[in-house]
Amino acid sequence: MSDTADAQEDAQGTLANLMRENRRYDPPKDMAANANVTADAYDEAAADRLAFWEKQAQRLDWDTPWETALEWESPYSKWFVGGKLNASVNCVDRHVAAGNGEKIAYHWVGEPDGDTRDITYAELKDMVCQAANAFTELGVQKGDRIAIYMPMIPETVVTMLACARLGAPHTVVFGGFSADALKSRTLDCDAHVVVTADGGYRRGAASALKPAVDEAVTGTDVRTVLVVRRTGQDVEWTDGRDVWWHDVVDRQSTDHTAEAHDAEHPLYVMYTSGTTAKPKGILHTTGGYLTQVAYTHWAVFDLKADTDIFWTAADIGWVTGHSYIVYGPLANGATSVLYEGTPDTPHKGRWWDIVEKYKVTILYTAPTTIRTFMKWGEAVPEGHDLSSLRLIGSVGEPINPEAYIWYRHFIGGDRCPVVDTWWQTETGGMMISPLPGVTAGKPGAAMKPLPGISCEVVDEAGNAVPDGGGGYLVLTEPWPGMLRGIWGDDERFRETYWSRYPGVYFAGDGAKKDEDGDLWLLGRVDDVMNVSGHRISTTEVESALVSHQKVAEAAVVGATDPTTGQGIVAFVIPRGDGEGTSGEEFAQELRNHVAKEIGPIAKPRQILVVAELPKTRSGKIMRRLLRDVAENRQLGDVTTLQDSSVMDLISAKLPSAAREE
Repeated sequence: MSDTADAQEDAQGTLANLMRENRRYDPPKDMAANANVTADAYDEAAADRLAFWEKQAQRLDWDTPWETALEWESPYSKWFVGGKLNASVNCVDRHVAAGNGEKIAYHWVGEPDGDTRDITYAELKDMVCQAANAFTELGVQKGDRIAIYMPMIPETVVTMLACARLGAPHTVVFGGFSADALKSRTLDCDAHVVVTADGGYRRGAASALKPAVDEAVTGTDVRTVLVVRRTGQDVEWTDGRDVWWHDVVDRQSTDHTAEAHDAEHPLYVMYTSGTTAKPKGILHTTGGYLTQVAYTHWAVFDLKADTDIFWTAADIGWVTGHSYIVYGPLANGATSVLYEGTPDTPHKGRWWDIVEKYKVTILYTAPTTIRTFMKWGEAVPEGHDLSSLRLIGSVGEPINPEAYIWYRHFIGGDRCPVVDTWWQTETGGMMISPLPGVTAGKPGAAMKPLPGISCEVVDEAGNAVPDGGGGYLVLTEPWPGMLRGIWGDDERFRETYWSRYPGVYFAGDGAKKDEDGDLWLLGRVDDVMNVSGHRISTTEVESALVSHQKVAEAAVVGATDPTTGQGIVAFVIPRGDGEGTSGEEFAQELRNHVAKEIGPIAKPRQILVVAELPKTRSGKIMRRLLRDVAENRQLGDVTTLQDSSVMDLISAKLPSAAREE
């Protein structure tokens, strides 16, 4: 695209639409012939959106039918009004009652080699009932909040389902977060019970959890800390407050009569970072959320529950884990893999060992993980039999085309469709994605809103951009799994999501439409760079860099520049051993490559070759910290990083960074 075209794009008050992608991959013929969802679903939903969602809600068992599909008074929605159901019953009891109790719910794989458990739906139901009875004995009542700070073990799922059974909203705090993070979330939702473990396994060693809980609950109203013995390490103990799971849960009855809860009864609060220091407690309720995650899990993954082995390779501490490790797969009676550890423990082929052993058919993971595998090289997966896979998915941030191609070829064997999904903690479930039996995949594109979802790309004034234009992603109609508010802060809810474009939800993400009208996500608008008046997405420059054969991963930020307003600063991780990837010659090679892929306006001012990037434990790149480095500022908060020492290494690189004069 020429600089003139860029300027015209910017004049519309939108993001520049720079990159072009012409590769296409049609659905496999056998998948298209037997797909759960066909193209007719788009027409059905467009004809009567509410009737479409009512049809999907019938996938669940309701104790009391709803009276009204939707009550909507912007920005507040109620779905399936008057209906009553129990999420836990829908996830376990009904499958046992239907005669599927002996079906495996989870193949659980601990990080230590050989540490595995297969858990049937009948066993899971018994465990959930015991936990619900234990919570009742501990004084938990309907409406009480329970904080969960756990490793990826079966008891984590059991705790969530026991909370749902009792109508006690849970808030899961990722087990890698600090004591301060746990404390702030516990205080915000006024949780009086915390469920944790002595520790978990991470990168080959036992990692303690209980000490962080002890610190976090000091000065709070937490009355009970329920502790699972996972690693056997010594823990401090407070009599009268701390109780062992095996002492109080294991002796309970496996019978528990579940109460049906209102469709709008709170199911969980999930905290997500905000622009202020205080995290946002995103509230999800029961009926609409469970409807959307069950439907999207079945539709987007073309789930065949009788034969598929499904693996969402994420942590339950994130919304991906809530929706597509726990509630969606269990509501559909699926068999899933649940893995405790990291991809490189005890070796870099651990994931592919798991795929091969359990004959995983559907894999769902993040682009950052895929790019890590690219960095390790294709020889790792090539040493394993991955022929069981039939569909692979991406979640968490936009996937760049080269990572998509690598994933499709080396993991999917050039036979598996890639479903690149866009959604958020706030949306509850998937919103934009290819349908694997319908859509011709475009590397890097999320494609179209799913049936029943209404969205648009708009300019600064809220006007829809034409095909070929870029702008801001908004959701124009309420959807069943949508957030119902920010816990205890209605004003922040309105201001954060509903104030920029009145009456519609602003997702905070940039997006573009290609000439076919298909959608490409461009990342957070906070990450947009303004270079000489051109609004350029970090995502597109990163994609251009990663398309270079020597680059495994890249992160790009805009840094203050006296001439251009902002200059593009790129941090790149080389592939393989990094040979030939240092010095000005390599930096110039990458600048020229970006100019060829996008245009001269997007050439990085500065390129730093690094060994790793600062990422949260969910795999998202912390560009805020990279901006601090690029502008020689003191680093901001690094407590959510997977490895805070990465920033020291990157900062040390800055003085010798290659610059274009």
